[in-house]
Amino acid sequence: MSNSTTDRAIVPQTVWAARGRHTGPAPEDVVSRTLRRHKESGDIDDFAEPPVTEESGRRVFEARWRADGTVIVRARLTLVPPQGRPQGHEWRLVAEAERPWDEAWPSPATLFWPEGGADAGDGSWDHHPTIAGLRFRQVNALPEDDKEMRRRLRDAARESWCLHVVVHEAMTPDEQGRLPLARLLPPGLRHRVIEHRAAPQQLRGVNWALKDLGVEVPRGGAVLLPPDPAPEDYDGREHSVRSVFLDGSQPSALLAALRHFVALPRPLPQHAEEALTDLRENWTLLTLQEQLERERRLVAMYAEALEAMTKSRDLYKQAAEQALEALAAYRDVPSPGVPQQRPGSRTPGALQQLTRTFERLKLTARNRQQEESAADASANGTPADPAREDDDGTGTGGDTDDRSS
Repeated sequence: MSNSTTDRAIVPQTVWAARGRHTGPAPEDVVSRTLRRHKESGDIDDFAEPPVTEESGRRVFEARWRADGTVIVRARLTLVPPQGRPQGHEWRLVAEAERPWDEAWPSPATLFWPEGGADAGDGSWDHHPTIAGLRFRQVNALPEDDKEMRRRLRDAARESWCLHVVVHEAMTPDEQGRLPLARLLPPGLRHRVIEHRAAPQQLRGVNWALKDLGVEVPRGGAVLLPPDPAPEDYDGREHSVRSVFLDGSQPSALLAALRHFVALPRPLPQHAEEALTDLRENWTLLTLQEQLERERRLVAMYAEALEAMTKSRDLYKQAAEQALEALAAYRDVPSPGVPQQRPGSRTPGALQQLTRTFERLKLTARNRQQEESAADASANGTPADPAREDDDGTGTGGDTDDRSS
């Protein structure tokens, strides 16, 4: 078994939580009828069915009442559609009060589910959520086979939503002794305890089955199964009862062990943290005063967000202005080792150099053209065209002087 509790939140003392399975059809109708009847009788102030996504297939019910007439209790029940075996709708019920839970307060389970009678529907709501055959409010006889008994107790220890109690019968009880002990417990514990009953001849087998869990049931006594993970500083001896009288009298020693166990800083069981978060953050059944307070909190939150956005915008604007100033200063400062030239000062020198280059190319092309013309004239026996003579004083200039003389 895992003894680590660091990865889970601790169960608050203001929270009452239970988990079970409804095996009949239309459990949502049973819950609606029960809540409506309790509202009409004044047991609860109000109830609601918040909308959920169709993909989840879940149904959610909320109820609010006042314990002792003054302490506000908010409760949320979630119906989970069937998934494999065992059959039926799993239900998860989490209730939170304004002060630590009092075991004398009414059980939240009886405000969502009927105690019995015609309103209970075709099926029953008090089945264990994962282990077939186990039920709240009843005596659950342990299997005759030792291996099957060991498997059942091991699986029960892993389910820490419930409080599992193993009771050994020192002798075969009478009709009164065969009644479940849960009926003698306070309302706050009654629907959270599952009673496993071992027959007189099963003492050796049940202790063999409990060996892996590190606990042992005394002859004619009882023991609480340690959850997985177990609470810190858990001592199984503190949750062992030497004698339990099955005569209808109050099981005071067992009740003391249950109270001690509930008071431990136990980790929230699987899915319980999610259910508690939904209760706190997605609660919809608000009074007018609660709605006003919620709107005020929203206005304050939006004001803080707007102020933060304004400060962020101002800081961004200031940073942008500083960056532009730094960029302008960087452009005005000359870079070391590179002569700074203005665009206008570079133009005359470059233009003169380009002009000289074009003149050289022009002279080269003209000389080449004259040479080609002279070669053609000598080959044909005709004098070269006077217009193509050079202008250096020879050619057409000389012939003109001789004719004029």
